[in-house]
Amino acid sequence: MERIESLQDFYARKFEWLPESLSRDIGHVNIFRLPHPSSKPVPYRRRDFFKVTLCRGSSRIHYADKVFSFDKQALVFSNPFIPYKWEHIESEVSGFYIIFNADFFKQFGNLTQYEVFQPAGTHVFELDDAQFEYLWGVFGKIEAELASDYIHKYDAIKNQIYELIHFAMKTRPSNRIERLPINASQRIHWLFLELLERQFPIDDNHSEIMLRTASDFATQLNVHVNHLNRAVKETSGNTTSKFIAERLLQEAKIMLKHSKWNISEIAYSLGYQEVTHFNNFFKKHTLTTPTKYRNSP
Repeated sequence: MERIESLQDFYARKFEWLPESLSRDIGHVNIFRLPHPSSKPVPYRRRDFFKVTLCRGSSRIHYADKVFSFDKQALVFSNPFIPYKWEHIESEVSGFYIIFNADFFKQFGNLTQYEVFQPAGTHVFELDDAQFEYLWGVFGKIEAELASDYIHKYDAIKNQIYELIHFAMKTRPSNRIERLPINASQRIHWLFLELLERQFPIDDNHSEIMLRTASDFATQLNVHVNHLNRAVKETSGNTTSKFIAERLLQEAKIMLKHSKWNISEIAYSLGYQEVTHFNNFFKKHTLTTPTKYRNSP
C-alpha cells in the first residue's frame, strides 16, 4: 500500500536529503525560502505536518465554498486536515514557509485551539507592506535561530511561531472572498473526494479513519451537510454515502489481501465498532464474507 507522505518523504521528494535534526523525540521544524527550488509534480497524498507561509505574489487559495485572493502578499496557515488548492497568478513569488509536526509542540500547547488551524477558522490573512516587512523579520529570526547553536533554540522558535499565530489573529482577515460561480458544486465535490482519499491508506502510522458520514465531511469542509449532498449528487449523479461506502470497500479489499491485520482490526480501522457490522457491510456489497474473500485465490 502507498504510504502517507511523512516528513522524511517530503525531504526525499523535495531535496533528496534528510536533515540531521529530523527526530521523532523532539518533533521537527524547518524553514525554507520561496521560490522553492523544486517544482516536481507529485500526486496528492495525505501529509502529517503543519505549514505557515508568508507569500508575496498575487495568488488565489481555493477552499470548499469560497476562494480567498490577494493581489500582493499574505500570511497563510495550512493544516493536514484542511483541504485546499493554491493557485499562483504571478509566476514570480517570494517569501518563506515553515513546516513542523504536532510532536514539535508536544507539552508546549495545543495548536488546534487556535482558529487559524481549525476547519471553520480563517486561514488567509492579507497584509499591507508594513505588516509584510514585520513578518519577514519574524521568519528571518526563525531562520537565524534554526541555524544557531543556542541550546534552547527550539523553544525560541516555538515562541516565534506563536507570534505568527497571534499576529494573524489580531489582524483583520482577507475580506476579498470571491463567491464561486456555477462550478461551486464541482469544487465541493472535488474537495470532498480529496478529503475522503486523505484518510487512506490505512497502515501502522495511520491506523483508523476519522470521517465516516456525510455530516463528518461537511463539518470538516465547513459547509452544511445538505449543501454537500446536493453538490455531490448534482456533479456525479451519485450520493455522498455511496462514495464513502465504495472507498471503504476498496480499502477493506486491499487490507484483506495485503495486510496481516485480522478481521477485527480491519473492521475497527474502518470505523466499525462491531465486527459483525463490518461483515454485513462487506457481504452486502460483495456477496461473500471478509474471511472467504481473504482466503480466495
